[in-house]
Amino acid sequence: MNGKMIGKLLGFLLLLECLFLFPPALISILDREQTALRAIFTTMALSAGAGILLWSLCRKAQGRFYAREGFLITGLGWIVLSAVGALPFWLSREIPRYIDAFFETVSGFTTTGASILSNVEAMSRGLLFWRSFTHWLGGMGILVFLLAVVPMGKGGYSVHLLRAESPGPSVSKLVPKLRQTAAILYLIYIALTVLNVLFLLAGKMPLFDSLCTAFGTAGTGGFGIKNNSMAGYSPYLQTVCTVFMALFGINFAVYFLILLGKFRQALRSEELGVYLSIMLGSIAIITVDVLPIYGGSVRAALHDAAFSVSSVMTTTGFATADFNLWPQLSRSILVVLMVVGACAGSTGGGIKCARIVLLFKSLGARMRQMLHPRSVNLVQVEGHTVGEETLQGVNTYMTAYCAIGVISLLILSLDNFSLETNLTAVLACLNNIGPGLDMVGPTGNYAMFSDLSKLTLILNMLLGRLEIFPLLFLLSPRTWTRASN
Repeated sequence: MNGKMIGKLLGFLLLLECLFLFPPALISILDREQTALRAIFTTMALSAGAGILLWSLCRKAQGRFYAREGFLITGLGWIVLSAVGALPFWLSREIPRYIDAFFETVSGFTTTGASILSNVEAMSRGLLFWRSFTHWLGGMGILVFLLAVVPMGKGGYSVHLLRAESPGPSVSKLVPKLRQTAAILYLIYIALTVLNVLFLLAGKMPLFDSLCTAFGTAGTGGFGIKNNSMAGYSPYLQTVCTVFMALFGINFAVYFLILLGKFRQALRSEELGVYLSIMLGSIAIITVDVLPIYGGSVRAALHDAAFSVSSVMTTTGFATADFNLWPQLSRSILVVLMVVGACAGSTGGGIKCARIVLLFKSLGARMRQMLHPRSVNLVQVEGHTVGEETLQGVNTYMTAYCAIGVISLLILSLDNFSLETNLTAVLACLNNIGPGLDMVGPTGNYAMFSDLSKLTLILNMLLGRLEIFPLLFLLSPRTWTRASN
């Protein structure tokens, strides 16, 4: 194992986190928030000091960088960044308990949006900005950002880091060089974020609110800066968020194809078709189902249904209505959408539509094989045969996903809350959504859970964002043995 290279990259990540804290520090300076500013500056000093120390000790690191190192640096990197990123909340005492501050920060970086706060408007603006900014940083991936801005040199680092952090059943390069791929992804991400901010500003949303809302929308995170999330904003602003949440749930490779003028190839994406079909179908059914609640107003019912479906399916977590009070059919659809999630290669969470497509096609091929044992039944997507390794990876992922969900549910049951609360809390964190149903619905939070349950949900958020395996490898003793490659 190349321990020095892992240390060197961790040093880079800590130095980047120090730089990321400059914007919230500037806001605290402008607003004269002395307590928050001291907490941020202390964190910056600790992050920079630890980063410089690690880089100094490991700067001469050389040698190959295998898949194991890629998984380890990804898992360790996200834990370390979250642990350090929680310090401003804790040191300022705006979140008095460190485990709660850690929960909030992991929820931010993993773009989950699950919160332990009951009054977010009481927070200082500097830390409120940092809370939302973590969504944007974690949306595309912190290591993807590192690949885009830091020359990594040779040694196989890029491919293993990108594969370990990027969401979806497979990772492909948009261009021959992975650093250029990372840069293109971030340029598209930045362009869409800026466009989102401009549309929000056009609706007369204040600049601070526009930035924080765009961070949550782009990262599909969902931390609101108002106690009622998005309910207090105008229908125009809510509609802007509905559209952009859906856009950020699309595979960014589709946008790259559009930029190249390959519109037909982009629109032939089977995953995109499934994603849009599920979303539009769910909106239609929920609109009809909740119509009586809205007094027969199709416009109002459609508006809230579209917002909620876009928010839940893209795993953003913003809310304009308390869907916890909707009919059982609508709530059940939203729970299913929590699990399905957005597209692979997007900033959204969940199982991903790509895996759903592969699972159903694999099921169909297997059934045909059982009926006609001598026939050859291949799984094809968009005219290309899917390799057995990819299909096996999807099945392995689903096995691990189900096992983690069951174990987590049993641990949360020790707190003796309702099954609906515990089950949707696990699904909301494992799929990086945020709000669930019952006590963790849009108007609730996660503060009532025990420390053990919070640690379990923290692990769920990290497992969900990193597609399970980096964290599993990090926790496996075999990963740390010299014989393992």
